[in-house]
Amino acid sequence: MRLQEFAKNLIRKIGTTTAIAVVVPLFVISCKGTQGEYGTIDNRDSLAVMSTYGVNTVISDSGRISYRVEAEEWLIFDRRKPPFWAFEKGVYLEKFDDSLRVEATIVCDTAYYYSEEKLWKLIGNVDIRNPKNERFFTDIMYWDQEKEEIYSDAYIKIEQEDQTTEGIGFSSNQNMTRWEIKNTKGIYALKEE
Repeated sequence: MRLQEFAKNLIRKIGTTTAIAVVVPLFVISCKGTQGEYGTIDNRDSLAVMSTYGVNTVISDSGRISYRVEAEEWLIFDRRKPPFWAFEKGVYLEKFDDSLRVEATIVCDTAYYYSEEKLWKLIGNVDIRNPKNERFFTDIMYWDQEKEEIYSDAYIKIEQEDQTTEGIGFSSNQNMTRWEIKNTKGIYALKEE
């Protein structure tokens, strides 16, 4: 905008031909040096192919609604090795039974889904409630959908109706109804109030 104002004032003072002789070289000089300032994208794999914000969606399996997912941000990196989905601002997941009642929930600070392996990695304040209303708390949990198992090598605390169990290492079926703690640290009975 300043260059245009300068050119108009110059034309009024010295005439069109002289102004062109002055303005064109100024324009060329002012544009010179801007090449490369914005950079180029060399590695396409560093960019998400999809960025979605404020996600609230359902996932169906064979025409039946199975899950509902809520996330502040969902990024898909399809060119990474391995490709993955990122929920770096947390995720909330509900699993529905055949009558569309919520039978299980998962909440965590960060989640990654590796699409080729069909593997979920849940990180930070992982809180899972299973169909038996048992609660599982840990800092990292894996859900292998291909093998239909959930596992962790980290500390885990499980709250049941009448007791709390803690330990290191955990494995379970996909529904978290048959589970095992590898190294139990303690079992604590809960008192009813």
